Amino acid sequence: MPLTFRSACLLGFLACAGLMGYALYAQHVLGLEPCPLCILQRMAVIATGIVFLVAALHGPAGFGRWVYGGLATVAAAAGAGVAGRHVWLQSLPPDQVPACGPGYEYMMEAFPLTKALSMIFTGSGECAEVDWQLLGLSMPWWTLFAFIGLALWALVAAAAARHRRA
Repeated sequence: MPLTFRSACLLGFLACAGLMGYALYAQHVLGLEPCPLCILQRMAVIATGIVFLVAALHGPAGFGRWVYGGLATVAAAAGAGVAGRHVWLQSLPPDQVPACGPGYEYMMEAFPLTKALSMIFTGSGECAEVDWQLLGLSMPWWTLFAFIGLALWALVAAAAARHRRA
């Protein structure tokens, strides 16, 4: 039985829900506090998941599938960009790591959005810390791989379903 666009999008949504579930587990059970870049990656996972869920519920035909596939790809690409920046910060030598800055919530409340985002993307010492690894790779590496997979999944779902009805 071939995979339909709706079921492919539902699987994409479930993957995003699983990623968020593990992020919350890591925070609340393992005690790993997310840095500002981690929070932005979570927002990208949520945005990608929302696009997949809406696409699954809507089940468009034709060009609409490409619209949802494109939106999910853009959201995942944004997350991949943030994850890539995070990986880069973690690869810096200790003497080149930026000083620790204020937390995400404080920056968003105390500064204009453009200034807060600039500060977040500059990174801070807390973003360069590696406090979790799997197979020698930090969590930002794994989220980078996940975002790439989600973007490809969105495009494959849109392309593969073009000749079939939902």
